[in-house]
Amino acid sequence: MKKLVIFIKKEIVMLLSFVLAAASAFFVKPSKEYIDYIDFRTLALLLSLMIIMAGLNKLGVFKLLAEKLLCKVNTLFGLVLTFVFLCFFSSMLITNDVALITFVPFTIVTFKMAGESNKLIYTVTLETVAANLGSMLTPIGNPQNIYLFSAYNMSISDFFKTIVPYALLSLALLIIATIFAGTKKVSVRNTYESEKINIKILVFYTLMFILTLLSVFRIVHFLILLALILVVVFIIDKKVFAKVDYSLLLTFVFLFIFIGNLGNIPSISDFLHKIVAGNEVITGVITSQVFSNVPAAILLSGFTNNPYTLLIGVNLGGLGTIIASMASLLSFKFIQKENVKLSKYLLVFSVVNIIFLILNLSLWIIIK
Repeated sequence: MKKLVIFIKKEIVMLLSFVLAAASAFFVKPSKEYIDYIDFRTLALLLSLMIIMAGLNKLGVFKLLAEKLLCKVNTLFGLVLTFVFLCFFSSMLITNDVALITFVPFTIVTFKMAGESNKLIYTVTLETVAANLGSMLTPIGNPQNIYLFSAYNMSISDFFKTIVPYALLSLALLIIATIFAGTKKVSVRNTYESEKINIKILVFYTLMFILTLLSVFRIVHFLILLALILVVVFIIDKKVFAKVDYSLLLTFVFLFIFIGNLGNIPSISDFLHKIVAGNEVITGVITSQVFSNVPAAILLSGFTNNPYTLLIGVNLGGLGTIIASMASLLSFKFIQKENVKLSKYLLVFSVVNIIFLILNLSLWIIIK
């Protein structure tokens, strides 16, 4: 029973998406059309990227990068800023989930060694915000971007033009927020032992990452990419497959079915079109607070022809509640294991996120 409760807590988003898909099947009889609902290209790109990032993480590439940067830090401000920057900029390429999985545990160890555990709540909160906001700047930074960029065949120039103002504002706000960490002297030098990285495997994953980018821009076929990754990883490092978040893929599948069925129920489809069309940013933000921004992106995409405003909505929608972004739950899981007041973490997290959300929405109102 305990294992079941743990599983439900861990996979609540996937289970909810399954319930929605199953419920919709009572209104739209299961048929071969269900297959047409599923965007296999998005799933293949997402799986390819998750395998590559799991492999690079297993090699210790990101940890080594952090260690090299931390050797140059001698103040609390510099320490917090380094981790915030690592999450913000790395998430653009390795996704917000991987950035937090990599750097939050590393942050906890580092702050304990530096004797600054009292700054963990604020630092992990800023890291989470940084990963969620930094990841919005690239088509591969988070699952919702991968999906929207692929499903709508977005222009890369329009993508950047849409999201850059919010990323720049967010970066400036993060730097300002980091100042409040203080300028106390700290020392984290010679704390870590560098790990040896298998260069041949690193080269392989780097090449696969480049091919993934080419596949995102439709230069390399996604099935060729996925087949190559699956075969070679199985041969050289099959344990990496155990590190992949398959529940995220299932979440996508269930939501594709749910949304496809909604589109075949005229009364519901018409109602959602009226609500979403022209209000993509607001509906994206609000829906994300309840379902999280990845399901929100898939759900709302079926009822609008304006993907760029939806892109803004679901990315800014990752701010707010602890469930607004699934990546935020990862940070929460790590902080749960530490000797901190969870109520204090949730309070700090909520206040910081709401401030960032309000300021970004203010920018949207100004420039829309």
